[in-house]
Amino acid sequence: MKPLDDQALDEASYDPSAFCSTRQAAGLIGVSHRTIQLWVENGTLQAWKTAGGHRRITMSSIQKLVSQRNAAVAPPSAPPEPAAAPAGRRRVLIVDDDTALLRLYELELSSWDLDLDVVKAANGFEALIRIGEQRPDVMLSDLSMPGMDGFRMIRTLRADPGYGSMPIVVVSGLDRSTVHAMGLPEDIPFFPKPAPFAALRRAVEDALAPATA
Repeated sequence: MKPLDDQALDEASYDPSAFCSTRQAAGLIGVSHRTIQLWVENGTLQAWKTAGGHRRITMSSIQKLVSQRNAAVAPPSAPPEPAAAPAGRRRVLIVDDDTALLRLYELELSSWDLDLDVVKAANGFEALIRIGEQRPDVMLSDLSMPGMDGFRMIRTLRADPGYGSMPIVVVSGLDRSTVHAMGLPEDIPFFPKPAPFAALRRAVEDALAPATA
């Protein structure tokens, strides 16, 4: 989705009900003001710049994004056939805003010989979309991420009957007492960064055990 050209609309054609400010958009979608700015810059949201230099974001692009997020966590009537993993294989969703770390996890998991397919996401919002698309067997996630962080993503999943029981393993730069004080459920395995890969493998294997029992 490309941003609207700054000259595509003029003051005479401006319909206030069809646009909102970046701060209003942040409140409607539930992300930070900076995240909205980034989404405008990369074309995720459509926006028009007023003569005074203020961004006005189209309500239609906001509604589309909200609908996409809601659909990502809505339990489907049946798992879509194209998303089904090959027989005998399981899916692991890795969530982290550090692309180098995502690649490191991917390489490490591929060396475990566990028949795993890796799905990646850069933040909580993207992770919810990937969960709706791919239905992973386990999620390995960071907590401190832009947009929707890991805490909010986990609360969203735990509140949904379709995904509340999905196994989650957390790796974070925050200390254990802090993450639990901020609401990380006690039943979720937690590891500090840098991740101890041997212990991380055991946690992933334990999370996948019910699927192989």
